[in-house]
Amino acid sequence: MNKLFFNQDHYMIQDMCRDFAQNEIVPVARELDKTGAFPKELVKKMGELGIMGINVPEKYGGAGLDMVSFATAIIELARADASVAITMAAHTSLGTLPVLLFGNERQREKYLPGLASGKTLGAFGLTEPQAGSDAGATKTKAELKGDEFIVNGGKIFITNAGEAEVLSFTSQVYEDGKKIGIAAFIIPTNTPGLEIGEKEKKMGWKASDTRQLFFNDMKISKDSMLGSPADGFKTFMKTLTSGRVSIGALSVGTAQGAYEKALAYSIEREAFGRQINKFQSIGFTLADMATKIEASKLLVYNAAWMKDNNLDITKEAAMAKLFASETAMEVTSDAIQVHGGYGYVKDYDVERYFRDAKILEIGEGTSEIQRLIISRAILKELQL
Repeated sequence: MNKLFFNQDHYMIQDMCRDFAQNEIVPVARELDKTGAFPKELVKKMGELGIMGINVPEKYGGAGLDMVSFATAIIELARADASVAITMAAHTSLGTLPVLLFGNERQREKYLPGLASGKTLGAFGLTEPQAGSDAGATKTKAELKGDEFIVNGGKIFITNAGEAEVLSFTSQVYEDGKKIGIAAFIIPTNTPGLEIGEKEKKMGWKASDTRQLFFNDMKISKDSMLGSPADGFKTFMKTLTSGRVSIGALSVGTAQGAYEKALAYSIEREAFGRQINKFQSIGFTLADMATKIEASKLLVYNAAWMKDNNLDITKEAAMAKLFASETAMEVTSDAIQVHGGYGYVKDYDVERYFRDAKILEIGEGTSEIQRLIISRAILKELQL
């Protein structure tokens, strides 16, 4: 399958990320899950390897690689641990991409070198208590007063929020008391008026930093705006479309990791004098797991390849995210079933993979939203 999308550079990225995951992440993954400690040292090492700036052009200090490379890196990291993978994915596709796509040259030169090196961690604030699936219902308000915007409101479930030095966020924009649209802004996280909440206590992704943000009369310059309010909604929707490819890749890696654990256990475990994978029930389960993972990979890599070839991936990214995330949930559940009672205890990694999988059906647009996007795209195609 890889030969359809890979060139030599892609194989090199895959080998590098796989070696890093095996040697650096696997030995500490259980401890990270147990303590919930943010993987600072791993982030630093990923920055040194160029993984944190994989999609940033070389002129800004990045690796200058494509979306297929990005998806490959996430898959390999997620095979070892989803918390580390989402930290990198959110930094790259959400924290960095808005600046790369919509920032002016001054903003790019100011922020991208630090983000690309991993010395600066990025986050993106979109979700609000009343604006999750309905992103257009954003209540955060930025009101222009002279040369500054006064921002009030807040965000929830923001990945990397407590560790990031740079934050991009969306807000309604008002000038002279009139709403003129939604815009994205970029600011340092030490900006006065920005309050960062406590780390959320989550079911999975324990080492990933997720927090609430509060904007209290926060003053930011006009130069903080990325793009313009006229195209602000399109700005963050494009960011989310690419983000869906990253969640699809994270889903593939999570499923692949759980499947490999189940396959290995099915070889080690014997019942009635035979390896359990010799029994049709287990063998068929493994076959279904492998098939779903392969199909998920094809969807993810197809969307990534289309993105690299400047094609519209609205439908394809949604398909990849939908199918791969639901596959991850199914495969991790099956992996526990293959392990039997052992799969339910923390001494076996499939329990962690299962907890890490559920959020994949929710983050970056729920499964229901992905089906809505796909159905609209299908009907639109019929009208052409």
